[in-house]
Amino acid sequence: MLYGQEDLRLEEQAVPTPAAGEVVIRVGAATTCGTDLKVWRRGGHAKMLKPPTLFGHEAAGTIAAIGSGVTGWKVGDRVVANNSAPCMTCFFCRKQEYSLCTDLSFNNGTFAEYLKIPAQIVQHNLLAIPAGLPDAIAAMTEPLACVLHGAARSNVKPGDRVVMLGDGAIGLMFVAALVRQKAEVYLFGGSDSRLQVGEQFGAAKTFNHHQIADIPATVRRLTEGWGADGVVEATGSPAVWETAIACARPGGTVNLFGGCPRDTTITVSTELLHYSELTLKGVFHSTPSYVRAALDWLASRQVPFELLISDYRPLQALEQVFQEMKQRQVIKVAIEPWRNSE
Repeated sequence: MLYGQEDLRLEEQAVPTPAAGEVVIRVGAATTCGTDLKVWRRGGHAKMLKPPTLFGHEAAGTIAAIGSGVTGWKVGDRVVANNSAPCMTCFFCRKQEYSLCTDLSFNNGTFAEYLKIPAQIVQHNLLAIPAGLPDAIAAMTEPLACVLHGAARSNVKPGDRVVMLGDGAIGLMFVAALVRQKAEVYLFGGSDSRLQVGEQFGAAKTFNHHQIADIPATVRRLTEGWGADGVVEATGSPAVWETAIACARPGGTVNLFGGCPRDTTITVSTELLHYSELTLKGVFHSTPSYVRAALDWLASRQVPFELLISDYRPLQALEQVFQEMKQRQVIKVAIEPWRNSE
């Protein structure tokens, strides 16, 4: 349970019972996420949750109980449940802009032995895990779906030179997704070990920002003075949003993907934006089609996404895991509620 800023408590609660249209899964693995880290550090999230609340949003496991009216599933099925699903009937859903749904059903509580899945998610975003795919890998479907949504909206063409700012799990997933779109990716991050993972995911060049005084100038040197065709920001820092904009060439696209703290702002040169014809895009969350595409890609094992999982830990270690994430000692950790804590 998350009670507030860096206030995480392990509590005993009754095993949930599914209502009509719902299912309950026995969690096999729940992966930590940069969003979880931000929520833990900030004590909440503008859209997804308000403390006190169940916590965690990436999980895979097996169906333990099924509510009335649910068809197509049985107890024992291995499944991954996305943390949200659109309503399919609001203004935005009718325009197929599902990530902007005004009645997006969010679900939290993956850091637990059992997780109840709301009917809206059961209906639209509960998927069978392909045989042979471990729970911990399947649990990464949600963040990868967000990345695929973001990559698709970044206007990337084959041969484009794209700057990736951020070497967290999302940034590293973006490297793989952008390389799949045949981009030449330049990854900037703060950890040499994470940058090495980026290289294994296909980054053409990697740079430790601690050793670079001027990132936009470095990008211009790499691009004959023009700047990058595309830039993706995945740190959630307003200052880095401004750096991202400064890295783009005239006519380039900047994907401002990392969610910043509430009420923060950035400064943009109107001259630069206008005369350089820049495209600035905020991209949020995912859609059901990308959830399915993400699971398919994970199941293909074409990319060693398991490199993003730094460790496997019991539920009792969750507080320590977030301290380690805060210190950037781990990328993602697979929490296995049934793992012995000793």
